[in-house]
Amino acid sequence: MEQRHVAAIAALERACFSDPWTDAAIASELDNPLSLWLVAISDDTVCGYIGSQTCGEESDMMNLAVAPAYRRQGVAEQLVSALARELRKQGSRSLTLEVRESNAPARELYQKLGFVQTGRRPNYYFHPQEAALILRKELVECENFSH
Repeated sequence: MEQRHVAAIAALERACFSDPWTDAAIASELDNPLSLWLVAISDDTVCGYIGSQTCGEESDMMNLAVAPAYRRQGVAEQLVSALARELRKQGSRSLTLEVRESNAPARELYQKLGFVQTGRRPNYYFHPQEAALILRKELVECENFSH
């Protein structure tokens, strides 16, 4: 991610999430040495992005969104796979994330990529209020990602 991508990422946040990150919050990730954000571009358009933070050997995926016009085309899978490979190169050994319990398409993708449920956070999300499932992938296996 570069500064020129921030406005498009913020627009995707607003389009995809009920509690979106602000432009300023996204831009602040550019200066955070713990953060790694990747952007998927198609014809000069930001069609998706993924963001993470790492502490020691553990990484947390904070954001993943794909523009509606680009969904079901493998963009999310490519973003997660690329993030996992890059984090592993940087020394991370695991990737954890929270996903809405009702988000069946995301849960299916994460299961396909080898994430396993390790917990549940009641009332984690607002608007609407919902539990999150905690999923984890050991990155020592990230060479198994297809992309």
